[in-house]
Amino acid sequence: MSSSSSPAAAAASAAARKRALTEQKFSELSPALSPDVVKALKNGGFRRCTPVQAAAIPLLLSHKDVAVDAATGSGKTLAFVVPVVEILRRRTSPPKPHEVLGIIISPTRELSSQIYNVAQPFFATLKGVSSMLLVGGFDIKVELKKLEEEGANILVGTPGKLFDVMERLDTLNYKDLEILILDEADRLLDLGFQKQVTSIISKLPKLRRTGLFSATQTEAVKELAKAGLRNPVRVEVKTEAKPTSKDGAQQELGPSKTPLGLRLEYMICEGSKKSSQLVDFLVQNTGKKIMVYFATCACVDYWAVILPLLNSLKGSPIIPYHGKMKQGPREKALATFSALSSGILVCTDVAARGLDIPHVDLIVQYDPPQDPNVFIHRAGRTARYDQEGDAIVFLLPKEDTYVEFLKRRGVPLTERECSTNAVDIVPHIRTAAKEDRNVMEKGLTAFVSFVRAYKEHHCSYIFSWKELEIGTLAMEYGLLQIPYMPEVKHYSLSLEGFTPVTGIDVRQIKYKDKVREKQRQKTLKRKAEELAQNPEIEKRKKAPERPEKPKRKKTGKQRQAVQTKEDLDELAHEYRLLKKLKRGEIDEDEYEKLTGFGDSDDGDSSGGDDSKLDEGKERGNKVLKKFKQKGKARGSKKFEGKSKQRNRR
Repeated sequence: MSSSSSPAAAAASAAARKRALTEQKFSELSPALSPDVVKALKNGGFRRCTPVQAAAIPLLLSHKDVAVDAATGSGKTLAFVVPVVEILRRRTSPPKPHEVLGIIISPTRELSSQIYNVAQPFFATLKGVSSMLLVGGFDIKVELKKLEEEGANILVGTPGKLFDVMERLDTLNYKDLEILILDEADRLLDLGFQKQVTSIISKLPKLRRTGLFSATQTEAVKELAKAGLRNPVRVEVKTEAKPTSKDGAQQELGPSKTPLGLRLEYMICEGSKKSSQLVDFLVQNTGKKIMVYFATCACVDYWAVILPLLNSLKGSPIIPYHGKMKQGPREKALATFSALSSGILVCTDVAARGLDIPHVDLIVQYDPPQDPNVFIHRAGRTARYDQEGDAIVFLLPKEDTYVEFLKRRGVPLTERECSTNAVDIVPHIRTAAKEDRNVMEKGLTAFVSFVRAYKEHHCSYIFSWKELEIGTLAMEYGLLQIPYMPEVKHYSLSLEGFTPVTGIDVRQIKYKDKVREKQRQKTLKRKAEELAQNPEIEKRKKAPERPEKPKRKKTGKQRQAVQTKEDLDELAHEYRLLKKLKRGEIDEDEYEKLTGFGDSDDGDSSGGDDSKLDEGKERGNKVLKKFKQKGKARGSKKFEGKSKQRNRR
């Protein structure tokens, strides 16, 4: 991933770009495309098709439903935009203003906006046809009024907003709809939109063409295909085998799920050195356009403050981007980074899918994703279409089996050694925390959110949170002290490797922002006055704890019994909260807070939908099912035990 490249590497990348496209030209497709569409493609620099475009476009134009499974960055957007336009061009009469002929659904407002913008030059070739973007963040009343007065023939949007519009507005006519497109179908279902998507499909005529596009074909996607598609043609586009060695000599058997121009690496380093290795790696790749993925929004906020403070990275634009940002700043951040030729975007998984940011050179997965399927989508932000790019994931020593896990899923990685001369940035972070309370507090919040996000890993046998070395990870974050966490207290997580900062009272650290510090001093003064008036408050706080009795070492069976009880208690707690929510005893916000669901969540509110709540409820229903299964299993064991006793008698 260095800036220099050998002639052999240049030749290999040129070959990769060539293989990313087929010999099939858009102008020679059959059925043939109209001259206006071919001209729009040429103006956009598109002359030859990618494999997914060469396969999907003729099928949709030949009155076939398609279910497309293709790697991220393979050109899926044009594979459905072109057929939508061509199908509407072939109508014998112009549509009426309120006659909806085409609908394109995607999971997030960013992706819907991107599709809409990409499609504009092609929509412009349709005379008398209007289109409208329907996503969250805009006043629904204004949009409904515009639709009622002007109508629209093509709707592009998120499922929540489209569902809302179809429920509220009866002036739009869907009976002559020609084509429905479901983009990123797996993500639509992951975000809890199945109810909305099913409702939308139920309102549309069955005699239509439908395209279902996804990077991963899950069981839920297959069920959706059965419900929404009529005898679909399955289109599966995978890239050929990829080299597993740097010289390309060794070949991995079987197809790869990643783009041909993408080089994947991994680095295994100790927790206390991880942040220093990250900074060293970013310095080595100065001048490139880089995206760095973190586990949570709080982590993004923290490192977006820390990285610009380091002398080695000064001069590099560093832009934060996550789902809890307000829509305006979020769109501005994306537009700013897209326009840069070099810079660093620190982000969460809200930037993992669908976004087509131009000319990204390098993807850094500082924290591996909770969902292994997201790994490919993150890496796919580079090496898009016929380009090349690099991606690397940072792993702790106990996470090394993740490499074999990905390999078995068709994602081979090459190892990259840790840098031996990386500068230790921990002292610099601690100095910044001593000088500004904001840095200290952001670090504590980020660290706690990281640990809680780690608990939600799908591959819990690889990413076991109970084996986290809290001490070394706290050093990685440059913390002055380890925060109070129930996870540490109750599960005795390792604190080894942490060096406490001496000679400083963290309570006396001030904000650099004078306004915030003034407000903090006011709050402290008010609390001191309250304490003077009611000293009992302090006494209750300082009540001495009873000394714990020395614990005897438990047997294996006892430890297993304790763990089982803890798991059942946790399931029972979530089950009770779910019942309270359904009975209306607690509201939705309180449910999210009490389950801790929002702590590790990216906070994405894309599309103005209730995706977060739906996902929470779906998780709650899984908990209920799991709880019942546990109860049955426990009951069956008791029954078996009693049977054995009777047999002995």
